[in-house]
Amino acid sequence: MGAGAVDDEYGEIADLYDYVVPYRERADVAFFVDAALVAGGPVLEVGCGTGRILIPTARAGVDVTGVDLSPRMLGVCRRRLDGEPEQVRRRARLVQADMRRFDLEQRFTLATIPFRPFQHLLTVEHQLACLASVRAHLADAGTLIVDLFNPSLDALASFRIGEEGGEEPEFTMPDGRRVVRTHRLLAVDRFNQVNDIELIYRVTYPGGRKERLLHRFPMRYVFRFEMEHLLARTGFRVEHLYSDFEKHPYGHAYPGELIFVARKTKD
Repeated sequence: MGAGAVDDEYGEIADLYDYVVPYRERADVAFFVDAALVAGGPVLEVGCGTGRILIPTARAGVDVTGVDLSPRMLGVCRRRLDGEPEQVRRRARLVQADMRRFDLEQRFTLATIPFRPFQHLLTVEHQLACLASVRAHLADAGTLIVDLFNPSLDALASFRIGEEGGEEPEFTMPDGRRVVRTHRLLAVDRFNQVNDIELIYRVTYPGGRKERLLHRFPMRYVFRFEMEHLLARTGFRVEHLYSDFEKHPYGHAYPGELIFVARKTKD
């Protein structure tokens, strides 16, 4: 959702994204909307995708700019915004750009990177470039919130390459398509902390025709202190580290989330 060439990896599944059960039921929307209300706007959302968080933020009365590399995901977001009242549409701005380098000619009180697009950055160079670009767009003492998964050492050690599993609850699209999603791990690069992942969407059309859609992408896992050092190197001070969206402190549950709330430091 934020890095790589404009060879849109979300092309075939962008219209399914908002209906996937784990995404639809994720508890992060209220957390990020509350943070936007406290900051007062304007808000920068990096990796905004289909607007799952961006649109509720605009509904709450906060000006928000969303950046994403995927034209298909942004297309879904624009269609969703078209169905919103005019005052909501006026508060939302969408920009297709690479999260590693962008220039919006605007400063923001809050920047967010929700739901792990930062983990699509596969090298330290790209991670630092992204954080530097975000920092350049923050007002003095502005806040950055980054949401990562906390790597489970047990899970990392037990993954079986090529084995399909993790079947999720079936969901139904507005046009009647029924979809079941599974996943598999295709390759592991432990030296660079990168897993090559494939999400498999098994689609059944109302007439009975079946289709199998694949969404393949690499994802880098990042450990707690590694992320703290990346933030420190790019001019941020960590103020809070939460393990969930109820703001329990890190260590409350394992593995939990890594939700960093960091303040831009003085130059």
